[in-house]
Amino acid sequence: MGHTLSTSEKYGSRTSRSRLLVVTTIGNALEFFDFTVFGYFAIVIGRLFFAPMSAEGQLMSSLATFGVGFLMRPLGGVVFGIYADRAGRRAAMTLTLTLMMVGVCLAGLAPTYAQVGIAGPILMVLARLIQGLSAGGEVGPATTLLLEHAPAGSRAFYTSWQLGSQGLGIAAGAASAALLTHFLPEEQLYAWGWRLPFLLGAAILPVGIALRRQLSEIETEYPQSTTGSDSAIPLRDLFHSHFRHLAAGVLLIMGATVAAYLITFFIPTYSIRDLKLGESASYACAVASGIVIAIVAPIAGKVTDRVGRKIPIVFARLLLIASLYPMYAWLSSAPTAGRLLVTVVFLSVLLTIQGAATISLIPVLFPRHVRATGTGTVYSFGVALFGGSTQLAAVWLISATGNRLSPAIATTAVLIVSTLSLLLIGSEADAET
Repeated sequence: MGHTLSTSEKYGSRTSRSRLLVVTTIGNALEFFDFTVFGYFAIVIGRLFFAPMSAEGQLMSSLATFGVGFLMRPLGGVVFGIYADRAGRRAAMTLTLTLMMVGVCLAGLAPTYAQVGIAGPILMVLARLIQGLSAGGEVGPATTLLLEHAPAGSRAFYTSWQLGSQGLGIAAGAASAALLTHFLPEEQLYAWGWRLPFLLGAAILPVGIALRRQLSEIETEYPQSTTGSDSAIPLRDLFHSHFRHLAAGVLLIMGATVAAYLITFFIPTYSIRDLKLGESASYACAVASGIVIAIVAPIAGKVTDRVGRKIPIVFARLLLIASLYPMYAWLSSAPTAGRLLVTVVFLSVLLTIQGAATISLIPVLFPRHVRATGTGTVYSFGVALFGGSTQLAAVWLISATGNRLSPAIATTAVLIVSTLSLLLIGSEADAET
């Protein structure tokens, strides 16, 4: 069943809600900028930190390091979700940004293999683990906070900004990579240029932390703690009473995550490495993808509030299933910067339409006392199990099959299975619209 939002969750001043939307969006964008910028420098980091390996081994090891951060996401989602359900959304969100700052500093300052040997890649892996713990803990508190403070009839619109802010972070990360690779000679890029986005993110993060601390006045309007035996051990209650929704949520996130990481991260890397389109053009298309997500997400949220959550998900998923392979094949058959831009933008629009509805659906599947825990668990497990391995699996598939189109085939199959998870979710999907 769906879960009715309490009266205290339904109302709040327009000023408070607007401030909450801005602060949550800014902090989330910073978090995703710092987490994703690694993916855009995968080739550079591979050469610097895994120098003794072959070119393919360097890329595979770099992508594996990118993926290892996802291993910590479930722990972050559960731990920070429980913390948010007990101590408050603001406290959890402030702590996730603080952890991200530590991880980003470590990544930006880590010595390379040439400087300290094996200690270099070990430090980079440690940095990714810290970043993964932080990113895993971000989604649950941020999404539930937006949902709980949204006025009736606008909940999908409010929660869609969580996805939109991810787009801002992705666009900023890709833009930094595009600018650096375009203006810096390769020698300077590899010597110090790749570190700049990490250090810039670390320098900006304290601003996000300070802004989130200002949410304390808003949160006092909506007490976060609950009492009673049902909230004593939220994780046990979650798995005992809401396992069907947990499983359905993870399966639903699986398709969105695999498609997102293929479109947003792998295709730019694929375009550089296999299609030889050049780094600047590929990164520019990744910037376009992030901007599309940021713009389309709130529009899709508005539409979702009007038509319900299932319709946008099914509509966009069916179009993705029908168009992903043809678009991928069209790009690969005659690679140009124009085709890359059209492919990435078109697929990003579909990805965002279903994503805005999905991010609004997950929180309403759980009662308030375990909502942040449930939402964080669903997202962190879904992303950890499938998102972190997407790029690595795509590279492996091309190498193993000799077919450059194999990642598109595999992603299409994942989308089909993932969309069937909606059968496990009844009318509660469209509750509270």
